[in-house]
Amino acid sequence: MRWRGVALDVLLAVSGIALDLLLSGKAGGFGDLPPAMTVPMAVLAGLPMGFLRTRPPWAALYLAAFLVFADHVGSYSSNTAQMLICVAVGRVAYRSGPGTVAVSVAAAVLATGLNLADAGVPPAGNWWMYTLLVPGFPALVGGYLRGRSSRFEPGDITPDVLLAGAGVAVGVLSTWTSWDQGSLPVWVVGLLAVCGGLSLGVARRLPGMVLIFEGVLLVSADQYLHQAVNSCLILSMTALGVFALRVASWFWTAVAYASGCVLATVAVVESETEVTPFRVLVLMLLVVAPIAIGRYLGVRQTAAAAERRREEESARLALAQVRADQLAERERIAREVHDIVAHHVGAMVLRAGAARYAAPEGPVADALADIRDTGHQVLEDLRGLLDVLRDPDARPGLLADPADVMRESAERMAAAGLVVDLRLDPAADRAPLVARASAARIVQEGLTNVLKHAGPGTEVVVALTARGKGLAVDIVNGRPPARVERLPSSGRGLAGMRERVRALGGTLAAGPGENGGWRLTATLPGTRDDPAGTPAGRFCAKEDVA
Repeated sequence: MRWRGVALDVLLAVSGIALDLLLSGKAGGFGDLPPAMTVPMAVLAGLPMGFLRTRPPWAALYLAAFLVFADHVGSYSSNTAQMLICVAVGRVAYRSGPGTVAVSVAAAVLATGLNLADAGVPPAGNWWMYTLLVPGFPALVGGYLRGRSSRFEPGDITPDVLLAGAGVAVGVLSTWTSWDQGSLPVWVVGLLAVCGGLSLGVARRLPGMVLIFEGVLLVSADQYLHQAVNSCLILSMTALGVFALRVASWFWTAVAYASGCVLATVAVVESETEVTPFRVLVLMLLVVAPIAIGRYLGVRQTAAAAERRREEESARLALAQVRADQLAERERIAREVHDIVAHHVGAMVLRAGAARYAAPEGPVADALADIRDTGHQVLEDLRGLLDVLRDPDARPGLLADPADVMRESAERMAAAGLVVDLRLDPAADRAPLVARASAARIVQEGLTNVLKHAGPGTEVVVALTARGKGLAVDIVNGRPPARVERLPSSGRGLAGMRERVRALGGTLAAGPGENGGWRLTATLPGTRDDPAGTPAGRFCAKEDVA
């Protein structure tokens, strides 16, 4: 799914600002800075997220510098910057090359190390591990996603695994130092932190249940372990965004929004907090961010799914059209089978009837010989047609002599304005009737295409040549004499000719010719084992069109 426009950029920036306001507010003020710096610090922390989509390296470097600055001045916005820099590093690893990724990760590692280190206190033994792992893990995830050869399919569990992993990282890494400070046993707190993170792995499939579970964890943390409230708030807002992504109902989205406002109130408002209408309005607006992102991505996901369905339907219709064209052509050949058999059998019957009134010698012998030759011809034609009609679906008809059909077609195109030079090889009459009939149809369609695409006045040479037991058809036209106003075309003529030639085991080629014209060449074997010689290039005889 490709994201375009500034809508997502604005939502990401607003979400970053809202996250800082919620986290800093619950942390009990804004560090060593005066209250007047609340909104400016939140803007400085969250605004780079608006450039995460288009300029992720700059966003990562800025957040690294801001993290050092916020830690130096004692602002709780450093917690927000520490989370957002992980997102930025993951985006850099997904979009950029190895050099840019290395610079971004190095800056993030340096800033993280300075943030985790306490002034005047020697680093703990595991300080270096967290310094490397906190920015390194999102970089690995971004690189993995970059290496994927395709987008996520609807049944792909990779997003669920990533959500669960990120949830566990937030739930455990941000709370484990304070597990022993509450009234609950350490193992209970640790288990809830792990379960709270893992539950995001099923948020796409059970969005309502996960949102409720995260809300219960947040309320429990507010009651028994205040240090974990911020982490639970992050998990709850993530679950709220996934709920808005997966649930299309505006009613239930409104219910989820109201629930999110209640959870944010529990996380931010303390007993000594002064509640004013302005603060209530600000809190309600902050909770809009995850809802808006979820709805936005849900709409884009629905649009992408609809586009995929349209593409699949278009492909299905195109395939159905091809199959319908093949069926129509096979039906035409099937009718030709009937006409061919009727032609030969009728000739045999007429000859046999004439023989009944002839003397035993002379005419009788001639008639019997003719019947024999005609019978051989019938068998030869039927053998070729049976190969064509192996598919039970099969195609229509030619009553006249194929040579006459080609002459008539040439005369008709000449009357329409083409300058036609028809060259028929007398030896072509010895080819099977099915090959001659197909050649006639190809000549008809080829001349029609010349008239459509080249226009009146165009010179065209049509050659039918015997090649072994088969035929070769060559249709060459020159450059149009003037600007062409093309006639309407279905675009399926060439496909029909190709299907007919393929059914006989032959070949067809069409493309630009010399002097700006067009050339169509077809070979029609007499039998399946006869390649019909080489493509047409020499012409044995010539007939001028009247």
